[in-house]
Amino acid sequence: MKKILGTTLLLLGMTVFGQSKEDSIQFSKISLEVLNNGKGYNELRELTKNIGHRLSGSEAYEKSVKWAEQKLRDAGANKVWLQEVMIPVWVRGKESLHIKTSNGSWKSLKMLSLGNSEGTNGKDVSGEIIMVKSMDEYNKLTAEQVKDKILFFNYAFKQSFIETFKGYGDAAKYRTTAASLTAKKGGKFAIIRSLSSAFDDVPHTGAMRYEENTSKIPAVAIGSTTADELEALLKNQKITAKLNSNCGMKGEKLSHSVIGEITGKKDQSVIVVGGHLDSWDVGEGAHDDGAGIVQSIEVLRTFKKLGIQNNHTIRVVCFANEENGVKGGIQYGKFVKENNEKHLFAIESDAGGFAPRGIALDMDQTKRKQIQSWSKLFLPYGVYNFEEQFSGTDLYPLHDMGIPAAELMPDSQRYFDIHHTEEDTFEKVNRRELLLGAITMTQIIYMIDKNW
Repeated sequence: MKKILGTTLLLLGMTVFGQSKEDSIQFSKISLEVLNNGKGYNELRELTKNIGHRLSGSEAYEKSVKWAEQKLRDAGANKVWLQEVMIPVWVRGKESLHIKTSNGSWKSLKMLSLGNSEGTNGKDVSGEIIMVKSMDEYNKLTAEQVKDKILFFNYAFKQSFIETFKGYGDAAKYRTTAASLTAKKGGKFAIIRSLSSAFDDVPHTGAMRYEENTSKIPAVAIGSTTADELEALLKNQKITAKLNSNCGMKGEKLSHSVIGEITGKKDQSVIVVGGHLDSWDVGEGAHDDGAGIVQSIEVLRTFKKLGIQNNHTIRVVCFANEENGVKGGIQYGKFVKENNEKHLFAIESDAGGFAPRGIALDMDQTKRKQIQSWSKLFLPYGVYNFEEQFSGTDLYPLHDMGIPAAELMPDSQRYFDIHHTEEDTFEKVNRRELLLGAITMTQIIYMIDKNW
């Protein structure tokens, strides 16, 4: 028994502690290369300023496909290709929301239609506003009370969560379901308080969906301060809202995800690193998810620049249509399954370009513990959290196939101030923080490639 235990400890020493000095040196080389010579920040400037926001189905998205294809070639990929994806086409069009107060005057409110929402076909639709602040309050309303009214879901983003993604997840159900919940009780359209951690007047868009057998009525979002002002008004008077919008689904079209790779020297088992190339049609899609795209390309470039001879194929995937359909992720999963490709690991960056704090690990305990045993290597770079268990949205199809998946975890405190808004611009991204995220992803890919 002692001999077996001793052998086990010796093996642990060889695979974890014995490699630490060599790996620490390689981690330092990766960091120095990216911080001194990384191109991700300048490439993000190109993507956001020359192309801008990139909603799937738009002309801008198609421009970004060509841009990403060229950047992957420039980074040193020995194989680059476009993967066909059928994507839904949603357009926003002109839109406005007004409220009429007791003195008879109309006031314009800043608003955004929710993604995938149908509009009013350019006609004015109006009605009295009824406010609810929770699902319990909604459930107490009768169909008679809601009929021909406007339902205002004023559920505030909970500030008590330190990890703001938990606050986002808590509030997201109102964005997703508001339209169908309103339609079920005969309402004309829904207004939601934006899923925002900020106290400002910036509306946030984002995807919603319609339940089967419910009317496809409009849903719009307003900013936090507007929501507070509207609540105050409703305490003392009846308020009428008037919506005019031209948004709606326009069928499907053929588009593409963009893929580039460095073929493995030992075998062609695949390690995926990626982000989503599309964004919502407001702002510039800088943090969501231009940051993830340029960080992923930086991983590939760094391997080439440092001459790291990767054992397995390192593949960058710039996914199409994450925001309002996840069709790129679904199609990639089908491709992997149909071609019986062996995938060792997949990581996505889709939580902003802020300073990295950890890597969430969505895999079996053996793999999790192995990665966690490397945690001390990451500490000098401010990366310490390897406890969370989730992965990027685009990677769910791979995870469902049993492939170990992960997501980069940047500091989240500012992300939901600007998420899905006009404020998500290049100027909100810090060069060093962005590149530190690329460093962390390169380092974990290096360790996976070496040890798996």
